[in-house]
Amino acid sequence: MKKKNVVYSVATAVALVLIISCSGCSGISTGFTKVADAITNPTPREVYAREFKDKKDQFAAWENAYTNAIADSLQVTLPYGEKGDFVAYSNRTYAYTFQLEEGEVLVANVVKDSVSKRVFMDVFEQKAAVWQHAESSTTGDGTLEFKVTQTGLYKIIIQPEVIASTNFFISLNKQPLYAFPVAGKGNAAIGSFWGMERDGGKRNHEGIDIFAKKGTPVIAITNGTISFTGERGLGGKQVWLRDGLFGKSLYYAHLDSIAVQGGMSVKTGDTLGFVGNTGNAKTTPPHLHFGIYQSGAINPLPFVYQTNPVTEAKFSRSFKTTRLKVRGSANLRQAPDTKAQTLGSLAANDTVVLLGQNNDWLHIQTPAGKKAFIHKSLVREIKG
Repeated sequence: MKKKNVVYSVATAVALVLIISCSGCSGISTGFTKVADAITNPTPREVYAREFKDKKDQFAAWENAYTNAIADSLQVTLPYGEKGDFVAYSNRTYAYTFQLEEGEVLVANVVKDSVSKRVFMDVFEQKAAVWQHAESSTTGDGTLEFKVTQTGLYKIIIQPEVIASTNFFISLNKQPLYAFPVAGKGNAAIGSFWGMERDGGKRNHEGIDIFAKKGTPVIAITNGTISFTGERGLGGKQVWLRDGLFGKSLYYAHLDSIAVQGGMSVKTGDTLGFVGNTGNAKTTPPHLHFGIYQSGAINPLPFVYQTNPVTEAKFSRSFKTTRLKVRGSANLRQAPDTKAQTLGSLAANDTVVLLGQNNDWLHIQTPAGKKAFIHKSLVREIKG
């Protein structure tokens, strides 16, 4: 049997060599490329590079703009939105740094007037002051979702293809990994947070408390398996839901009654029990104590906290041209905020290139290539 496997392996290798060396065999070559891609799983950027076989200098300039964007220091707070224009052959890149917490999901989207134009997106995570690649968009359609497994600083780089010439709206939103654990409730029902003192400072709160009427359904916030149900300790009547075989344990406590049994498989939205005040919550209003554990307690708030996404309708544009002139001395800001760090300044009549607009703030690039934010009141359009 082993000898046959060796023979087949050699034959396969020879066949692959013949395919590679076959000149004029475009059909075979295309087929081989598809097979190779299925094995190596190249990124959209790597696939795009193949289109520049005879235009290597053009692609090198596009790639260089991407590399330089990794060093950009602009910071935004999510959710964030920006309107602007992609300009063909300008090699513009859009890089934003922001804070994300474990349990959040970054949802990035680029809406374009021309849906055929490709946009590539890459997420980086800062580790030991170095930006490390974490995720790439799987297509060039301008969409990306990234699940955050570690709290920290992240950067996204958005780069249109070389020939892209179209209006755009960039939206950077975050959403919780899980659903909200109490039916019909949301952020406003959270009355006690992670880390608050308990028992006169003897311990800290390892979860969040969500207040609701007694009997309000408590639901599964993800698909999983019930690992324990019962009444014990401070939590009174409780349910433990495991997210995956080796995933997190989700803790529902102080229940008035329990609607599931250990070993059951549940899906998101299934009722696990009902809000109560059992255990050490007998003297408090009915509420759900919700916690998450994996090698210790984890702050559950980012996993369930709901944030309203930005929408294009809420963003306006002030200028029709992409070249602007500074009215007087103007500070360049690291973020779209007058309190943000100053990255430099410009003098009257200096020119800048408009990359995009975040309502009253403009995302610009100076003649020296520095990117920054500047308030729209500090510039004017160049006539003629």
